[in-house]
Amino acid sequence: MSFGRLERTPDSQPMSDINMTPLVDVMLVLVVIFILTAPLMASAIRLDLPRAEGTASGAPARALTLVVDRTGQAYLDDQPLAQAALAERLQRIGAAAPDTEVQLRADAAVPYGRIVEIMGAAHAAGLQRIGFVADPQAAAAAPNKP
Repeated sequence: MSFGRLERTPDSQPMSDINMTPLVDVMLVLVVIFILTAPLMASAIRLDLPRAEGTASGAPARALTLVVDRTGQAYLDDQPLAQAALAERLQRIGAAAPDTEVQLRADAAVPYGRIVEIMGAAHAAGLQRIGFVADPQAAAAAPNKP
């Protein structure tokens, strides 16, 4: 009985190349997902929020974002609304869920009277919880005033 090595042919060596096709496919799918979702993450309405030193953390269970730009135009769900249409939409929301918090994002240049009108419409609709959104980063950079 003879013991010997089995002969291998030179063309049966293991493959050491990485198949890049699945990696490229996954990366392209991720790029498409990021391209589609990036515009939805930020509001399209440009505001100069007022500065505040203390800010609350945590989001309520039900929140409604109401934006007022520098001209006094109110936006609900990034859609411009006149005062009458805004009051009507707030009435519907207040009737459906009266514990909803209204998060008011108003530009610093908006007159106080316009903010009071919008707060009055929310209050008349039965929405008692109103929160004011401020810019915490600008407050941290601003010097302390006595």
